[in-house]
Amino acid sequence: MPVILGIESSCDETSAAICIDSSVVSNVITSQSIHAAYGGVVPELASRVHQQNIIPAVQQAILTAKVTKNDIDAVSFTRGPGLLGALLVGVSFAKAFALARNLPLIEVNHMQAHIMANFIEAPKPRFPFICLTVSGGHTQIVLVKTDFDFEIIGQTLDDAAGEAMDKTSRILGLPYPGGPLIDKYARTGNPEAFHFPEPQIPGLNFSFSGLKTAFLYFVRDKVAANPDFLKENMNDLCASIEKRIATILINKLKKAADQYQIKEIALAGGVSANTGLRNLLQQTADQQHWNCYIPAFEYCTDNAAMIAMTGYYKFLKQDFVGQQIAPLARMQF
Repeated sequence: MPVILGIESSCDETSAAICIDSSVVSNVITSQSIHAAYGGVVPELASRVHQQNIIPAVQQAILTAKVTKNDIDAVSFTRGPGLLGALLVGVSFAKAFALARNLPLIEVNHMQAHIMANFIEAPKPRFPFICLTVSGGHTQIVLVKTDFDFEIIGQTLDDAAGEAMDKTSRILGLPYPGGPLIDKYARTGNPEAFHFPEPQIPGLNFSFSGLKTAFLYFVRDKVAANPDFLKENMNDLCASIEKRIATILINKLKKAADQYQIKEIALAGGVSANTGLRNLLQQTADQQHWNCYIPAFEYCTDNAAMIAMTGYYKFLKQDFVGQQIAPLARMQF
């Protein structure tokens, strides 16, 4: 019954979790409000706040799990991708903790961990399955053949879906982080009020840069004609752009499911917390007769539970790394 400590510090959440025999028993997430004043994550500030938060987060995770440091069998950590300075804090802590207690180290790819978040709670997807992974930095369609046998079959050619959400929220004058606010306002808006173009990208790849530009020019022209346009139409604008981003994602996912003849479909990544996307995926799953898997909200955004869960499966394979390991900002699958 292995006890795995998970450490996550890839961006602006400091998180620690404990997984005992495939069950997550604690998941502590500390967010950083300092970045709101700058409209986005400032890497240097993120690193400094991680240094302040890492020890309290780990202590709280251990206390909540009702275990001791002596019970821990291995330390799993996010090696990448992410902000290099932020990753360095988590990697350094994991190495020091493991060295001090003579424990094995388990490196985890952050994007693979998002996919493995679907294994934290039942029901769990059956192999092979297709996972739509959407976050602020990545948008991918991944064919998951077995645990740790991943193949990216589609991805964004420019901006990620989460970045598109953040940029459109900034165009609307919403404070950072804008994605959750678009979700909030969209709930009382009309998604058919305004129509934005769907990029015609061949295959299973995505593009969101053209949509951002179209949205920018649309808002600019409307505000020029009516200075109160944003105030009068905020909910409808949020609902309409949210629907367009969601339909772009789901249309490609449908194409992938048809191409590979797979009906086991999962969702992962920070943007998978978006209510509109979750609802559209569930509706599509009902229509297409898919078996659909969506993690709980707390396991969608960056968290250590997914790192600990991934670490558990790697522990079973004795897939360990040495103390020479270093973070990788652009770590590949």
